[in-house]
Amino acid sequence: MATPQASRRTTQIFLASTLYGAATLAAALDADRFGPADRRILLVSNNAATPETTTPLDEMPGFERLRGRFDEVRSWNETIAPFHPGGWAPRGDDVVLWERYVRLLWGLGDDAVELAVESIQVNPALALAQIFTGVPVDVYADGLMSYGPTRNKLDPLVGTRVRRLLHLDLVPGLTPLLLTEFGVEPEVVPTEAFVKVLGELAEADEDDENTVQLPDIEAPALVLGQYLSALSILTPEEEEELHIRMVRGAAQLGHTRVVFKPHPTAPARWSRALEKEAQAIGVELTVLDTPVLAEVLYQRMRPALVVGCFSTALITASALYGLPAARTGTDLLLERLAPYQNSNRVPVTIVDALLPELTDQAAVSAQQPGLGTGELTNLLKAVGFAMQPQIYPRLRPDAERYLARHLSAATWRYFKRRRLTALALPGAVPAQLAFIPRNAAVRRVARRARSVQRSLKRTALG
Repeated sequence: MATPQASRRTTQIFLASTLYGAATLAAALDADRFGPADRRILLVSNNAATPETTTPLDEMPGFERLRGRFDEVRSWNETIAPFHPGGWAPRGDDVVLWERYVRLLWGLGDDAVELAVESIQVNPALALAQIFTGVPVDVYADGLMSYGPTRNKLDPLVGTRVRRLLHLDLVPGLTPLLLTEFGVEPEVVPTEAFVKVLGELAEADEDDENTVQLPDIEAPALVLGQYLSALSILTPEEEEELHIRMVRGAAQLGHTRVVFKPHPTAPARWSRALEKEAQAIGVELTVLDTPVLAEVLYQRMRPALVVGCFSTALITASALYGLPAARTGTDLLLERLAPYQNSNRVPVTIVDALLPELTDQAAVSAQQPGLGTGELTNLLKAVGFAMQPQIYPRLRPDAERYLARHLSAATWRYFKRRRLTALALPGAVPAQLAFIPRNAAVRRVARRARSVQRSLKRTALG
């Protein structure tokens, strides 16, 4: 006999894959953004390509300061082993069996379950929502992607269960677009609560083994590394050169002490190349080998400048800590991101639009935002529609209006002519030339030319 709803225990399950995400959840709990529960489980997922070689968030320095918000910590990797969290989801016929298994393994019984997950469009969040069919879901965003469109068309059986989107107010006045196709309302996690949690992570106590141990360097230029080659956006050589450009740029602005914070999964050889470059240009370079949040470094080191490509940490530096920040490489990223729907496009666009280019000394000194909130909102509506027109058809008038009025040499980098042409938007290929890609005669000539080229190559090799 089923237990009456009123007498059932409530268990809240919080899925997190990064320390930043866990800190966001901790801040939301401190600010009473979640209702009462009999039990709270933090479900940790290590989504690295090879989880066995990377540190899960519950073993990172500082995590113990967050643990007290939860009754227990569970591992999603262990739950679904030997499958990888990013590539596994239950088959439709197995959902009931998986729910029984998970309830038994975690001692849930017939508890009423509530989920709080990140990146609901992909696994592991999507897999968890599928296993617990019908339960309410809260989505929290731990970065700039919340301001962009939902990256995939979400199954209504999942999307209609999402109650709200919890997000940090990283760009005050800018409203998230994520999940609005389901009428999901955004809800801000108070900035003061989040900064307070980050302050706990940054507390220095030499007698506490959970304290992040950092070199004693004050006011350096802090360079934030990203592992873009793992996403096939840049080649390893191009990304290595990008990091070198960051160090050179900091040096050209007069910074003689630079701290490089590599991505946790980046290869060590990149830091060695940086060390050679730093030595050549007379810069004292320190490479951090401890997995630590950039925000902890902001509080402990108070950098004189934060440099990166499009990391969310660039925005938190300026928005939450009042630190000067500069970006570089966003022009290359905007060109390389493919397909146009790539979910990194909105974070790159925001950073490119708001922060000064590292090589522009006057702009870096002024630290004036490139676009106002209203201008940025209109730009992101146009970009969002161009990315996901089928999910957000209501944004077409906004996109047409923006492109008709604001498409210029300064804004073209946010769009692709081919994409605008496919969507019949302003800026498309002129109508008198549009026949060329589809003209059968032109295609036949092109195929014949390629065939001749291949024949000539074979003859030369022979």
